[in-house]
Amino acid sequence: MARLIAMEKSALLEANKKDMDGYDGADLAMGDRLKVDKSKIEGMISALEKLANEPDPLGIERFSFTHENGIRVSNKTAPFGTILIIYESRPDVTIEAAGIAFKSGNKILLKGGKESLNSNLFLVALWHKALEENNCSQDWVTYLQFDRTQTQAFLENPSQKLDLIVPRGGERLIAFVKEHATCPVIVSGRGNNFLYVDTDADLQMALDIIINGKASKISACNALDKVLISRDLPRKQEFLQHLIQSLKKHKVEILTDAKLEGLEGTSLMNDEKVWYEEFLDYKILIGQVPDLNEAVNTINTYGGGHSAVIITNNEDKAEEFMTSVDSAAVYHNASSRFTDGGQFGLGGELAISTDKLHQRGPIGLQHLVTNKWYVKGNGQIR
Repeated sequence: MARLIAMEKSALLEANKKDMDGYDGADLAMGDRLKVDKSKIEGMISALEKLANEPDPLGIERFSFTHENGIRVSNKTAPFGTILIIYESRPDVTIEAAGIAFKSGNKILLKGGKESLNSNLFLVALWHKALEENNCSQDWVTYLQFDRTQTQAFLENPSQKLDLIVPRGGERLIAFVKEHATCPVIVSGRGNNFLYVDTDADLQMALDIIINGKASKISACNALDKVLISRDLPRKQEFLQHLIQSLKKHKVEILTDAKLEGLEGTSLMNDEKVWYEEFLDYKILIGQVPDLNEAVNTINTYGGGHSAVIITNNEDKAEEFMTSVDSAAVYHNASSRFTDGGQFGLGGELAISTDKLHQRGPIGLQHLVTNKWYVKGNGQIR
């Protein structure tokens, strides 16, 4: 598949151009996710090559036990069976999700958004060609060209056995799937990530990490949306001025809570619900908290359970923060933008789960498996 994509770069770019020409551009983040360029194609190829070199995740023994009566019991990894992933505007998901599913012995049903139809159908055709060349059935990778009504009907009464559904997108998509699904669902895609600047922070480090988290890729679920500043931060006003100036250079809209009201270049948050929002835009909310405990409470109240960051040179505070915050990934002095299967050494990801069952955070090849018990005897009865 990696070889076919490399051969068909121009045709893929042409298919994606049709999608981009048909997109109205209303949602900045969706447009960013929809676009395929040479860099994204190189990323697709690299992800597939890494997957090809990963060890087989199936049949790995996780536990073994020999009963006093001689029965030998073991637990080994096994495929789920058939996985449905529903996603918006990201042709690279058609590559990464299908690759991880196939390598882990799972059939996959792909339900992409109508905005990326041309790109997705082209990539699925390449998948079918790659499968045929290796004497594999095309039904390992199936594309569902459904509208919303057809998707709802399929979720409620699947025409084939479904073992797992992964909605990868905004909150409306996730709510829609959870309402209508009749099999297990892993929630993926929502960020709303927080960063706390502690009194013992390196202020230049904090500035660099905030700008990277907010401005490097607004369409990513690992982007930064909220910054909490310690009330007693040394040189607080100077730091805030530098932060606001830097964010403005990236054309970021800056909101503050009431405790920081009046900062030049900012506007006051007018509704507490903003704390819950994932922006997916050049927009950030800066608030003030009295201490570490209140920072943790604020994050656990409003955050999306995805990623949370503390900037501090105090190891004890960092440990307390990372232990107490209820997020899939917790960071000390690093950008939330690293929450990604490839960056975490997994060789790619199906999705990033904010659920706690069965896997939390990036779902890589080794996580897209369930398990099975093997019991071997020679006539034992209980």
